[in-house]
Amino acid sequence: MAAYAGIIEYILSLLVRIPLLSIIGDTGLGLFAPAFELIILATLLFSYGISRTMTGLIRYRVKREQYKNANKVFQTAFRLAIFISLILALLTAVLSGVFSEIAVLEEMSKKAVFAAAPAIVLTALVSVFRGYFNGIGFGGLVVQSQYIEKIAMFVTVTFGGGLMYDYGLKAAALLQNPIVAYAYGALGAILGMTAAELIALIYLLIVFAIYAGTWRKQLKQDMVRRRESSGEILGMLFGNGFSAAFVAVFANVFMLIDQRFFNYCMNRRELSQNRAGLWGAYYGKFAVLIGVGTAICCLAVSSLIGKIVIAYEKEEYQTMRDRIGNAVKKLCVVSFPVAINLAVLSEAFLNGLYQGDNATMISMVMRGTVIIFFYGFAYLFGQIMLKLRMTKELVLSLVIALTVHILAVFLFVRRGLLGEEGIVYSVIAFTAILAILCFVLTVRKLKYRQEWLYSFAFPAVSACVAGLVVMLLNMLLLQTVGNILTILISSLVGMILYILLLMILRVLNEAELSKLFFGNLWIALGRMIGVL
Repeated sequence: MAAYAGIIEYILSLLVRIPLLSIIGDTGLGLFAPAFELIILATLLFSYGISRTMTGLIRYRVKREQYKNANKVFQTAFRLAIFISLILALLTAVLSGVFSEIAVLEEMSKKAVFAAAPAIVLTALVSVFRGYFNGIGFGGLVVQSQYIEKIAMFVTVTFGGGLMYDYGLKAAALLQNPIVAYAYGALGAILGMTAAELIALIYLLIVFAIYAGTWRKQLKQDMVRRRESSGEILGMLFGNGFSAAFVAVFANVFMLIDQRFFNYCMNRRELSQNRAGLWGAYYGKFAVLIGVGTAICCLAVSSLIGKIVIAYEKEEYQTMRDRIGNAVKKLCVVSFPVAINLAVLSEAFLNGLYQGDNATMISMVMRGTVIIFFYGFAYLFGQIMLKLRMTKELVLSLVIALTVHILAVFLFVRRGLLGEEGIVYSVIAFTAILAILCFVLTVRKLKYRQEWLYSFAFPAVSACVAGLVVMLLNMLLLQTVGNILTILISSLVGMILYILLLMILRVLNEAELSKLFFGNLWIALGRMIGVL
């Protein structure tokens, strides 16, 4: 449940850019991007570095009725989060100008970056309370807080962006500088992010206050003599959380790197006046569509990762390998049609969701859909490596992949001046190298042998055939019924044909079909045509 919630939370974080883009424009979103990425990195740092680590430490002690030691973990983690977040917030506020002008070469994003400082502190506090509630067995409450935060984010970010953009228009007219309005719009959106974090924190504090009486009773029942010190717990928090936090931050820092190289490219091409708008279009259109596609693939396999790890810990190695095989097949079955359909229907998606000229983005999305497949593999095997404590192998994979990415973006964007197109090629290189390395290192460690025909080849062929039909329908329908109906009709026909082909090729059996939407209908159809 928590794994699903995290991915759904990520999808909502992407989707909020769609209405925000229509409110503050491409340029506003381009100025919003650096500050938003800083908040994302801070969230990952506290979520993986403190929240998940303290969850495990608290859960272990609560199961053994060591409530005072569990409370000590919470208090120590709370103080640590406050200390680290205040330092990061102070650095963000003080160095906002340096970061904007030098790190990302976008001086007009300074206001938004400065406003990200309080959000960093709030996200640290939210992460600590979520770690506490997960540890004592209130995972459902944590999921609720995640959804409350993201629903609030849609309201506060769009409202704040629109309100400050309107104010910025007056300031821009006074200063005779149109980009000032977009800078204020980005500022308002980041203030909206802060408000959403505050709403989530208030909700968690209310529940914490309600549960405080029960927790005090449990503390009185604790008869364990040995009390753990803050130093011991700090050692555990750092020892267990550092590697996970490093991996999470390192795997997601490339967006800031890319914006820096992109802005340098635009300056060299004497397009500095357009760079924020061009990056905003990339950030709000390409990154959203590709990001949602990758998240769908992650949703398909997220629940299987825990089962693989459980089998490994029980030393049921054959069961573990079977489950890895099932996860790979499920990933391929989902990722191929998602990537191909998005490529084929890119024009309908972009013109249906966004206004203006989307020709450049259509071409980029068509090229970039391969990222969906590679990212799915990187997520599956990267998560397996993380949970099986293959930290050195995972860090090595990330370092190599990010090094290749930086080299690629240097050659394509800084030297080749390819702009957004060069960024796309560099992200493809990053995800491809990371996926390959994670797959190879995991296979070697676990002595797993991949079955390629039914897990990879047949789903790929079936998706290509169905994608060809979707492309023909897109050509016939797009000009007559519009973008949304074209997407719905083409996708539905393509999905039916795709599943039929999978049944004919014996890729999916009855048990697997029963887990799909309308599973009984697919089974009945398969029996009717004699393939089941």
